[in-house]
Amino acid sequence: MSGKYHIDPNIKKSKTLPAEFYRDEDIFEKVKEQVFYRSWQWIGHKDMLQTNQDAFPLTLLDGFLTEPVVLTKDKEGNYHCLSNVCTHRANIVVNKAGTYKKLSCRYHGRRFSLNGQFEFMPEFQEVEDFPSSCDNLYEFPLLEWGPWLFAGFNPAYNMERAIEQIDERVGFLPLEDFVLDEKRSKDYFVNAHWALYCDNYLEGFHIPFVHQDLNTILDYGDYETLLFDQMNLQIGYAREGEEIFEFPSDHIDFGKPVAAYYFWVFPNMMFNFYPWGLSVNIVEPLKTDKTRVRFLSFVNDSSKLDEGAGAGLNKVEIEDEEVVEGVQLGIRSKFYKAGRFSPSREKGVHHFHRLMAQFLNDS
Repeated sequence: MSGKYHIDPNIKKSKTLPAEFYRDEDIFEKVKEQVFYRSWQWIGHKDMLQTNQDAFPLTLLDGFLTEPVVLTKDKEGNYHCLSNVCTHRANIVVNKAGTYKKLSCRYHGRRFSLNGQFEFMPEFQEVEDFPSSCDNLYEFPLLEWGPWLFAGFNPAYNMERAIEQIDERVGFLPLEDFVLDEKRSKDYFVNAHWALYCDNYLEGFHIPFVHQDLNTILDYGDYETLLFDQMNLQIGYAREGEEIFEFPSDHIDFGKPVAAYYFWVFPNMMFNFYPWGLSVNIVEPLKTDKTRVRFLSFVNDSSKLDEGAGAGLNKVEIEDEEVVEGVQLGIRSKFYKAGRFSPSREKGVHHFHRLMAQFLNDS
């Protein structure tokens, strides 16, 4: 499919992204350049780098972007996210995590500082106009939020603003004290397009039909969706007697029975806060019909685990996968073109589709 996308800003008139968006290979490739290379991505916890002069190589969105980067912490304690590709002949510079005084390519000996600046290259004395800025390792924009790090490739939006908006709700929590629970963290593989997974996440419309247990905890009638620039928030309110947040008196939601905050940051990051802590979900495209979803659980109050809206997350995920994979089967039908939105229940999906159209049209 070629041409421009139009998602009417008036949800009452709007149609969804067309079916071709979810099944066309060329569009899938275009999304890499137009959306993911212009967005921010989750890097991980700062404790990947234990001491100054540590370096940690990783691959961002492996199987999709497959972008080699290296996270470093220099002698002064500053964090850097650098391209892990040597500027000489494209060899990988850092192959394993460790402590390094310098970053040296083992192929021909090109050397860089921990902030990516070119320092030395043997047998290059006769090269003219050398070195130049392109001989440095490319440094990606890096953002810190509590104990976590995010990197942007060539970001087209302000991630700091999104974090500020999230902090309006969860800034009272001791994020630095949240601890990764590896037993509650895992990867899921879904036989569906990554955007279908996001579509499903971005509305509570399906809760009474798909998540029977969760529906007994959340008050579906009060379920709320709030829209921001490149982020939106779904607030799940608890039925009487269920686990809720304990807010300080000056909190924006003080006095409300909030069971869960579901934050989504464009295009593929989800931050689900519960009274026990945080479940981070990173949606990673693999193919037009294959997606990896990383679940990372950071616990703050273990006494509240397995209670309230934050309980049974594996069961909720399996239920979501079943319906999303059903949609994947249906989206291939030549008789399905596009759908309409529920103005009261699908504001988040409409918001997502508008952003996708905006980014894809900026070519």
